[in-house]
Amino acid sequence: MRFRLKAFGLHLAGSAAALTLVLGAFWLGWYRWPGWYLASVLHVVGIVVLVDLVLGPTLTLIVANPGKRRTKLARDIAIIVAVQLIALGYAGVTLWQGRPLYYTFSADRLELVQASDLKLDDILAGRRENPALAPYWYSLPRWIWAPLPENPQEAKRIAMGTVLGGTDVIQMPRYFRPWAQGLPGLREQLRTVDEMQSFGRGERQALKSRIAQRGLPEGQANAMIMWGGSRRVLAVFDLKTLMIQALLRAD
Repeated sequence: MRFRLKAFGLHLAGSAAALTLVLGAFWLGWYRWPGWYLASVLHVVGIVVLVDLVLGPTLTLIVANPGKRRTKLARDIAIIVAVQLIALGYAGVTLWQGRPLYYTFSADRLELVQASDLKLDDILAGRRENPALAPYWYSLPRWIWAPLPENPQEAKRIAMGTVLGGTDVIQMPRYFRPWAQGLPGLREQLRTVDEMQSFGRGERQALKSRIAQRGLPEGQANAMIMWGGSRRVLAVFDLKTLMIQALLRAD
């Protein structure tokens, strides 16, 4: 039994180290709050944790028979490790493709933009026309303003295309502008929590409670919803500086 437990412990330690390295890099680089929540990646993390920290070491505990030939034991453990690496690779590719690249303000809303939301043509156009704010493989999440272009025909084309399911301006890096330039327009879109009908009554009450718990001003038009797929958080701003004071879940 000691041999089995030793093999289990070594396998668990190795798996934990590899998982911490990969997931830690993604969290530190791209998935800090609210990125992991808005991008809905917990199911991916859950799968790889189950395979790498539970299933893999447990199978090693089962197959690590001290009476088994070492070549056969090595083969069995190699198969287990291969499955773990496949799971870890799946998680890495999924997290990379869905990594948050931008938190955008456009028109009347805040919205997350993930790498998978951007088409190659729009990325290349952004690198040609707006290299400072275009995405690159090493880009970390940035807060930007994404206004419609000044050309009325182009702005109309984008707006109509968005309604019909086409590419939105928040997916066109060539039009991105620094976050600070959009703050005057952002100020005009701030609302009180009670005005946000996208949240249910219970959610609004929960948000007001969390605002009070943090000692933030209550009842002011100082907030905006940030969207990310089917999830959303409430961004609370300081009305003097327009710095974000909190990003709060409603659930």
